[in-house]
Amino acid sequence: MSSAPLLTIDIGNTSLTLGLFAGEVLSAHWELATDVRRTADEYGLQILGLLQRCHIAAEALAGVCLCSVVPALSEIVSAACAEYLGQVPFVLNSDSKTGLINRYETPETLGMDRIADVAAVYHLYGGPAIVIDFGTATTFNALSGHAEFLGGAIAPGLAVASEALFQHTNRLPRVNPQLPPSVIGRNTAHAMQSGLLFGYVSLVEGMIERFKAELGPDTRVVATGGLAQIISHQTAKIDVHSPWLTLEGLRILWALNRGAAK
Repeated sequence: MSSAPLLTIDIGNTSLTLGLFAGEVLSAHWELATDVRRTADEYGLQILGLLQRCHIAAEALAGVCLCSVVPALSEIVSAACAEYLGQVPFVLNSDSKTGLINRYETPETLGMDRIADVAAVYHLYGGPAIVIDFGTATTFNALSGHAEFLGGAIAPGLAVASEALFQHTNRLPRVNPQLPPSVIGRNTAHAMQSGLLFGYVSLVEGMIERFKAELGPDTRVVATGGLAQIISHQTAKIDVHSPWLTLEGLRILWALNRGAAK
């Protein structure tokens, strides 16, 4: 397998996260805003500039591995990589090799970031496991002890819930979903933050207990995503906080699907 650097790209609803791997080491990572109004030229020049900051020439890349939950942006970013990096990305899809047995009834409807997360946990830690991704939506994914992706649950993300409170009430302000001074809020902003954050922690803990009732009490819990750190600090039920889990999954899946040919 080539030792050339690999560029991984995770296109989410809110942000586009890029990781540069030297072998198995994540040597650099960046986050751009998800915006379907931006052109392939804009994204291409920005990605090229990020690589140049790391003194990586586009032609030195082993390849680009991409997963996306925004189909329109997949095409734009793929075109940007082809034009500015000279690389046609390997785009993860439901037919890609993962090392998993997919038990989901409609695999073509799955967000492939979920598969990247679960594949990473399987290859790094094994199963059974609950993989929680705190993004625009919060996804709970179940991995059996026999390398099966069983499915999961989807809930609104913490930022989405916060914005919904502001949009659908007359007198509640927009607040940042951050830790308040106490559970009992002494003003409206703190009361909202308490309900959002601690209520969300209780949701997560309850879902973990329900998943473990089906998967077994020794199931490992792995969390990733933008708000994983703040949630992890408020509960003992999360065993591993892995901030770049999706990028790790893309690295692993690149090796399974394309790396052997390099």
